[in-house]
Amino acid sequence: MLTQRQHDLLVYINGYISDHGISPSYDDMRAGLGLRSKSGIHRLISALVERGFLRRMKNRARALEVLKLPDSAQGRPSPGSLAVAASGYDPFAGSGARESPSGEAISVPLLGRIAAGTPITALSDYTTTAEVPRTMISGVGHHFALQVEGDSMQDAGIFDGDLALFRQCEDAENGTIVIALIEREEATLKRLRKRGDQIALEPANQHYETRIYGPDQVDVQGRLVGLLRMY
Repeated sequence: MLTQRQHDLLVYINGYISDHGISPSYDDMRAGLGLRSKSGIHRLISALVERGFLRRMKNRARALEVLKLPDSAQGRPSPGSLAVAASGYDPFAGSGARESPSGEAISVPLLGRIAAGTPITALSDYTTTAEVPRTMISGVGHHFALQVEGDSMQDAGIFDGDLALFRQCEDAENGTIVIALIEREEATLKRLRKRGDQIALEPANQHYETRIYGPDQVDVQGRLVGLLRMY
């Protein structure tokens, strides 16, 4: 029997290979499961290899082969279409998320407004939900939505009033658009840049400046995975 983390990683790898034709990198897997370091991924993969679920393919980079899936994953959609969080979160049940009667959409928590400009207080409303197409729920992890306010990310195609969908995580790669919590009080939507021991939150609008913070001043709350826009 697999642990929840082992199960989720195996399903994530299988879905990634199905979508991309190659196995994910360790950074992909770490971000996908919302882990802080790669060491946990190494341990999980070793356990899956030892138990006969994965095989490392020699002389090839990023080469993992899924040999079998646990019974609980047989016949289920891959992580490309269904998120099963390492925490036990399921987008179809619990945590305020549920499938719509038509089966075409999923209700996710709508936590308020996120500033794409000057940081504003966010993540304040835990009672409202938003319906998003089920195809937008991808990867392993808890998903939530925020309403964009401001124009600092307009050159990245993110506009005031858009509904932004996030996958919860604690870290993200350079260049990823994230929701960042500054000094544990103010949240903002920016592109993440890591420069040594400093963190830069970079806008996508020349009229705004990049702001630099220390490593203890910024907490990544989630990475952007999709947008919805009403016309």
